[in-house]
Amino acid sequence: ATAPSPPSVALPLPRPRTRPTSPSPLATMATEYKLPTVTVRDVAPADFITSYAAHLKRAGNLELPKWVDYAKTANFKELAPYDPDWYYVRVASVARKVYLRAGNGVGQLRTAYGGRKNNGFKPSHFAKGSGSVIRAAMASLEKLGVVEHNPAGGRRVTQKGRAEMDTQAALLAQKE
Repeated sequence: ATAPSPPSVALPLPRPRTRPTSPSPLATMATEYKLPTVTVRDVAPADFITSYAAHLKRAGNLELPKWVDYAKTANFKELAPYDPDWYYVRVASVARKVYLRAGNGVGQLRTAYGGRKNNGFKPSHFAKGSGSVIRAAMASLEKLGVVEHNPAGGRRVTQKGRAEMDTQAALLAQKE
């Protein structure tokens, strides 16, 4: 004699996975303005920095430190920058560097903005850039919500910052 087979139990079928139907705000913005998917990496660095600095100045959200008019950008410089909008340019440049490599801290950026120190008749040597200017630029970007502290160290770009910078890059690519 054979053993009776167990009664068949109807198991519920797994629900199919569905993706949300609404596109992301960035995708909506890109299709709304018909912008190509361009990132900061796809445009020339100098053009992007100039464009993003103009955007930061136009927006008017960036507060300039009191010392901007008479500060040097490094100890090896003899004079302060001639460009009255140099702080906007430096903030845009710091934002681009953090975008390209998350985890950049003040020390790495000081080295990136360093240069040759003229020691008179003695040999020239490398000197780092101003840490105070970079810290102020990072603080300004944090206040705008473009960068945030990285738990692994340094700073990283936020989603809002990435979207804003990619939009600037796309507008720049569209002009070309």
